[in-house]
Amino acid sequence: MAVPPSTYPRRLLPLFLGLFQGTLLLFFALFVTYDEPSAHVEDTNLVANQVYSTFPFFQDIQVMLVVGLGLLLTFLPRYGFSALTHNFLLLNFSMQWALVLQGLLHHFHHGQIHLDLHKLLISEFAAVTVLISVGAILGRASPCQLLIMATCEIPIYLASEWVIVTCLGVLDVGGTITIHVFSCYFGLGVSKALFRTTQHPLHPKEAPTPRSDLMSLVGTLILWVFWPSFVAVLCQPGDAQHRAILNTLLAMSASAITTVVASSLLQRDGKLSPSHLQNGSLAGGVAIGVVADMAMPPVAALALGSLSAALCVLGFRFLTPLLGRKLTLHDQCGIHNLHGLPGILGAAASVLAVLVASKDTSGSHPSQLSPAGGNASEVLEGRWGGRGVGGQALCQAAGLAVAVGASLLAGLLTGATLRLPCLARPPERLCFDDSLYFKIQDQAESPGPDSSAEEGALALKERV
Repeated sequence: MAVPPSTYPRRLLPLFLGLFQGTLLLFFALFVTYDEPSAHVEDTNLVANQVYSTFPFFQDIQVMLVVGLGLLLTFLPRYGFSALTHNFLLLNFSMQWALVLQGLLHHFHHGQIHLDLHKLLISEFAAVTVLISVGAILGRASPCQLLIMATCEIPIYLASEWVIVTCLGVLDVGGTITIHVFSCYFGLGVSKALFRTTQHPLHPKEAPTPRSDLMSLVGTLILWVFWPSFVAVLCQPGDAQHRAILNTLLAMSASAITTVVASSLLQRDGKLSPSHLQNGSLAGGVAIGVVADMAMPPVAALALGSLSAALCVLGFRFLTPLLGRKLTLHDQCGIHNLHGLPGILGAAASVLAVLVASKDTSGSHPSQLSPAGGNASEVLEGRWGGRGVGGQALCQAAGLAVAVGASLLAGLLTGATLRLPCLARPPERLCFDDSLYFKIQDQAESPGPDSSAEEGALALKERV
């Protein structure tokens, strides 16, 4: 018996997720296993040390993604349940999907994939790209559209990262280019193709309230506290990791102060904008990732944090409205200002850092350059496979170009796919509303005197 059209959108989400999880259960049963315990004390101690050194960072990143980023997205006053839940759902969906793809591509040996904490961590990094990208279309896309977007984005991200890091040899320990820049322009590409040339005026449910802005600011504070773990987790333990933590803290501290300065100066009455604080305070963490463990003076981290925050605030004030008018580009969360502009600035800083690295023989770069000591030019030649300083600088620039170009093209194609009617995109007048997806007390039975019959029917039909 055919499914009635009125109930099809309601059944699409559990059907999609049920098939996905069931398939993964079968895949894990057949192909995924853990490493056999070693009988050697030395191997056991090595594994224990790796777990004890990595898991605290892993927990910090979990708090960032689940709590910090989730709360950051609650600035839409009537979309808080959806923002938190969809963020949580996409994290788990994307992490499992990335785990399968990475296992098949890189870790499939003798018919088995051996799972460990490091592989899980790398999969969560892949999931971050999805969580950032959906910020461009937050509130105007259905859960099914978001899941299809994640399904398309993860393999494209893995291919892009392989080209940038493995083929080009780009240095990007904190994911500034591979994660932030890629996810930003992928999300913008999806937004452009999904909404095409539609000019979206301010939605009546879109304006933040003091309460929703306060919740979003709490998310910013959580992200700010734990961001050094995100940048430093993949660094070599020791001096490089220590340097990455210090540089990240300095950059984010400078971005927090600069955000207050820039936001106040841009307002005629000198008051602060909540959206500037929520985003600009984090811009330093985005920009510093690509150079966090490089040998550079502390003042460079402070300068990079300040410049990135200024760019972010100026982007919100001038660039976002300009792109909306000229290109009809919809960017709900301002991901271009927080991830795109600071990411490009960080990539440019990495080119400069590579060019001046050969002049610095007093320090070393354990994770990206070499052990301490030795002639600087020999160090760079050995680490960069004979490319030399100029060659590595070109590779850094090429990595940025690949990230922007590949993500934009893939985003446009994905956005065109999301226009399929079967994916239950909400009508414009019903966007930014939890009642489409959640059973809210006293709202399901009675849509309210101000709600139309259409809104009540769609709320019942579309709710998850």
